[in-house]
Amino acid sequence: METRQTLLEQLNATVVQLCVFYQTLPDPNAQIYELWSAKDVLAHLTFWHESFARNVEALAHGRQPNPLKGRLRDLNQRGVDEMAHLSLAEVLERFDAAHAILQANILNPVLTLIPYRKGSREYTAEEHLEIVTDHINHHLRDVRKVLNS
Repeated sequence: METRQTLLEQLNATVVQLCVFYQTLPDPNAQIYELWSAKDVLAHLTFWHESFARNVEALAHGRQPNPLKGRLRDLNQRGVDEMAHLSLAEVLERFDAAHAILQANILNPVLTLIPYRKGSREYTAEEHLEIVTDHINHHLRDVRKVLNS
């Protein structure tokens, strides 16, 4: 497995691609999935990025994390619904703020296992970084595919 620093650098590069793409998004309301627009996809990613950042920050500062609770389908929609009233720029700001928290804390050596959601197994920081990078890349590919076709 790659080092945490290398995995963070890979995530940072992915986040830059995501943010640059969304800053120049031609149509945030374009349907990407059956129920989600391009903006909804970013809201979904932001919701999970904020959760990851909260848990990492809590653990890095000796506090008990509070992972999300519920079924994945419900949580995914909750994230979209909670940000529906925000502009695309506001969602991007929230994503960026969560990423800054993550960057400031993820390399802390006290981080061993990080919760994902209640009822799920915990992951190492390295596993989390890989999963988050893959998750963002998956959705970014889908959005690009629809909007560039």
